[in-house]
Amino acid sequence: MHTTVWDDAGTGGPPAVLVHGILTWGDDDQYGFAAQRPLAARHRLLLMDRRGYGRSPDIDRSDWAVDAEDITGLLASCGGAHLVGHAYGGVSAMAAAVRRPDLVRSLALIQPGALRPAEADPVVAAALARARAATAALPADLTPEEYLRAATESVGMETPEPTPARLRAAATTMAERPCWEADIPLTPLAGAPFPKLMISGDWAGAPEAYRKYAGEPLIAAARHIATAVGAAHLVVPGYYPHTQQPARVNAALADLWTAARTA
Repeated sequence: MHTTVWDDAGTGGPPAVLVHGILTWGDDDQYGFAAQRPLAARHRLLLMDRRGYGRSPDIDRSDWAVDAEDITGLLASCGGAHLVGHAYGGVSAMAAAVRRPDLVRSLALIQPGALRPAEADPVVAAALARARAATAALPADLTPEEYLRAATESVGMETPEPTPARLRAAATTMAERPCWEADIPLTPLAGAPFPKLMISGDWAGAPEAYRKYAGEPLIAAARHIATAVGAAHLVVPGYYPHTQQPARVNAALADLWTAARTA
């Protein structure tokens, strides 16, 4: 598993592990954590490329549970760390924190794709039904380039340039174990001693289809999870918080990490 390490101060400051979502990789400047680089002035950032993404080796089927094992291994290798997860990576981070809370200094979730824990909400339940139907209807001969285009154009988003790295990420995403089906238990997270932060967008400015079919269920799930685990909840403008609002997100992460150290 490849990990990009940023430690700009050269002091080996308190480490933080960052776990990306779909169609991207750790230091990707479009969907990944490139905009979090300023945090490396005080902290050692470890940007994990999940298996099948970035510079990590291939995997037959990407899986949030396998990610959780990789995350706990990375946390253990540095004696514990702050943990940040976005989207699919947020689900993986939640699972890792449930398994090894002793290795987590703080947990920040950026719009995690954990819908199952909030499926009592009708908006989330409808999203789960749509996701299951859409997954079952995927053509067997769909190419990564076709998937990348469909995943973005269908909700009114601009399709990113189909570079080899992006197409590899698309191929991995196509075969991924659905993160929305992960029934992550929230009670252990609620009882964990580390501070928690939920970060989500208000989805202002998103294409209407994207807001309706992705934004509304993610907003509902984030609200439910934050309340259930006792996390502070930061809502920022837009729909990709860490790339569209990096200054606010970075400030919130820095505050969380300082609070964790103080505690």
